[in-house]
Amino acid sequence: MTRLEQQIRFIIEADKLKEITRQTLTSQSRRAENTAEHSWHFALMVMTLAEHAIGELGQPLDVLRVLKMALIHDLVEIDAGDTFAYDEVNRTDQHAREARAADRIFGLLPEDQAREYRALWDEFEAQETPEARFATACDRLNPILLNTLTGGAAWQKHGITQDRVLERNAHIAAGSPALWDYAKSIIKETFSASAPCGTDSHARTTG
Repeated sequence: MTRLEQQIRFIIEADKLKEITRQTLTSQSRRAENTAEHSWHFALMVMTLAEHAIGELGQPLDVLRVLKMALIHDLVEIDAGDTFAYDEVNRTDQHAREARAADRIFGLLPEDQAREYRALWDEFEAQETPEARFATACDRLNPILLNTLTGGAAWQKHGITQDRVLERNAHIAAGSPALWDYAKSIIKETFSASAPCGTDSHARTTG
């Protein structure tokens, strides 16, 4: 198989990401978002919000590297599926399932590109670089934003409390304190708006 044929094979395989649905709803039609749509929106957020990232002291953020992470990180869901952020049972083996998927999917590429893509995926998972931490900040802010635009639909469906949302997403601050401050404000506004009169929305379980 030629190098080009290997690359095209990978690109064709990536098309399957359009079939993987998520718990988050789109803001307009309120249908389930697919993971390819999430990856695009995630990448757009990286480009637009990069000025709010925390980089190494005196060093600018490598935005292109963050964009690469955004576009490839969720390809593993082709095999592993989307794991809901608040599903404690399926999260226990999530990394192992996704690592196996990374081996197979990136292995479709020529060897040098396979190594590069897998290294980017591992970097995102390890959260040891400013680029990985900012990528995660945008990745986590994206479904929060969509949830607030749909009245907390996915949170309500699964009975997720405000406390759980805040706890699960607090590490957004490691990549961008500004994005975490914004996220906290819209989370609290959404839970307050959905609480019945006289109910303490901070402690309330929705759904």
